Amino acid sequence: MDLTVIAYVIYLLVSVGLTVWVARTLSRNGRIFLGDVLRGNEKLADAVNHLLVVGFYLVNLGFVALYLNQDGGVADPRGVFEAVSSKLGVVLLVLGALHLGNVFVLNKIRRRGVMEREQVPPVAPQDWVAPSAKA
Repeated sequence: MDLTVIAYVIYLLVSVGLTVWVARTLSRNGRIFLGDVLRGNEKLADAVNHLLVVGFYLVNLGFVALYLNQDGGVADPRGVFEAVSSKLGVVLLVLGALHLGNVFVLNKIRRRGVMEREQVPPVAPQDWVAPSAKA
């Protein structure tokens, strides 16, 4: 069997495995965060969480598939490790960038919700004060 094909198989197995592991971890731990962002609406949090996971899979697995192409052939076992490690390194960087992007966006949404909650008075106003004539 050609060493380039072996490098492809190793790359695909490890990349898909890493993608599934990261997606499950983010889904499990992100659900709590989404519950807070969406003010305890569990159904909406679950739906958004599922949509984020599907989008994560599509983007990352699409990238893994597009990045599969090897420019030159792999000549020896050392080349297999070098090709696989460089490709996996890029995949890991993309996974990290996607994760940071998701957290950044969700944190912006959460902060906006916290600010909206702080602007609402805890009780309705009981009375009003007329403006002063001196002002």
